[in-house]
Amino acid sequence: MRNLILGIESSCDDTAAALVDTEGTILAAANVTQTEIHRPYGGVYPELASRAHVAEILPTLDKALAEAGVSPDRIRAVGVTRGPGLIGPLLVGLNTAAGLGLGWGVPVIGVNHLRGHLRSADLGGSRVKYPATILLVSGGHTILAYMEDPRFIRLLGATRDDSVGEAYDKVGRMLGLGYPGGPPVDRLAKAGESCIQFPRPMLNKGLDFSLSGLKSAVSRYLESEPNASYANVAASFVQAIVDLLAVKCRRALMENRSASLVIVGGVAASPQIRSATAKLCAELGVRLCLPPERWATDNAAMIALATWDYIRANVHPRPVPNVRLSLVDY
Repeated sequence: MRNLILGIESSCDDTAAALVDTEGTILAAANVTQTEIHRPYGGVYPELASRAHVAEILPTLDKALAEAGVSPDRIRAVGVTRGPGLIGPLLVGLNTAAGLGLGWGVPVIGVNHLRGHLRSADLGGSRVKYPATILLVSGGHTILAYMEDPRFIRLLGATRDDSVGEAYDKVGRMLGLGYPGGPPVDRLAKAGESCIQFPRPMLNKGLDFSLSGLKSAVSRYLESEPNASYANVAASFVQAIVDLLAVKCRRALMENRSASLVIVGGVAASPQIRSATAKLCAELGVRLCLPPERWATDNAAMIALATWDYIRANVHPRPVPNVRLSLVDY
């Protein structure tokens, strides 16, 4: 019985493959990160990312298939990230998926990477109750959305400039913490005090975000205060981020009837964000749904689970590397 999806993710700097059943149970998952390759550049170097994907994608697929111990006749379809992402890395995954689909005689379905993140909270077992308000915070995206069910998405707000993850990375470089900046900034913040009044851009304006002003304020402060406590700077920056996200989430929940607040994307692993949103949900009587930390960052299991949505909707999207999340994003 063909009851498994093989998911492939190669949108940026992670080469990943996973096998997931209809309920979101993960039979196997393999992932190779490129962090050490890109660390000297302070960010992802697209050409090096593409070359690393070429070298790693077949061994990663072999590892996932061997771990699951299943033959291709169990696989219903191959789901592969079609965008958004870096064009070179995306093409490595897309071409590999096309070859597997042709060889195995199964459909290849291009998955919106953002939809994959939205579905990551249900990996390992259903957690999300609908309707749900979604906060997607990652290195490339900061989005608020509303989902009446797993199929249809309505955008509520998005960043007008930097994403939360991008702001974390840039502040991490300012503080000499290297790349990626998120985890070390959060760790340093725990040792400091939130005593610097950094701005909260657009705090009282709708559901859109703007992070560039906050990032610039941190830069100006460090230039004007050469002896500043880096721990206090980190704590004050993180508190500004947490305040922004909490206020926007509260507003979205008050304006849109929701049973759940779902927070996904790599930044969803932040302990400060998890703590603040847990308090918000307890206050409002809303379920907080978070992916297990392993599945918060880019992975193939979320792509495989999202592929079932496309199959149930009987759609097979073609690759579009600049795809955006929309009301009906198939």
